[in-house]
Amino acid sequence: MNNTKIIMISSTLFLGMSGAILTFLPNEIISSMAIRPSQMTTLFFQLMGAMYLGFAMLNWMAKGTLIGGIYNRPIAIGNLMHFGVGAIALLKAIFKILTHKEIVIALTAVYVVFAILFAYVLKTNPTKTEKKK
Repeated sequence: MNNTKIIMISSTLFLGMSGAILTFLPNEIISSMAIRPSQMTTLFFQLMGAMYLGFAMLNWMAKGTLIGGIYNRPIAIGNLMHFGVGAIALLKAIFKILTHKEIVIALTAVYVVFAILFAYVLKTNPTKTEKKK
């Protein structure tokens, strides 16, 4: 199994689980965060879950293709933007957030790792052995 396939599968698992939880349990998550549930916050969490599920499906379906360099560049850039911008937002939030800081720190670590991995994927070309498969 090549490195990009491992990255794509692991990001699929993370995004898929997050998306399913956000889509199907938005009120439970909102309540656990001490946010007053409303139709708008529930809708926002469900839409965010739908986005995560969409990215998970994209990554799952692209896991067997060549990714890196010029190959499937939009997939690599889309993932890098999601995880890179998300990591920056989460890093900023760590210093301002007062509750559930441990959750935000863990989520930040995951986002930073995936941002680095997708930057690596974007900047490297698949090896010759990967191209032959």
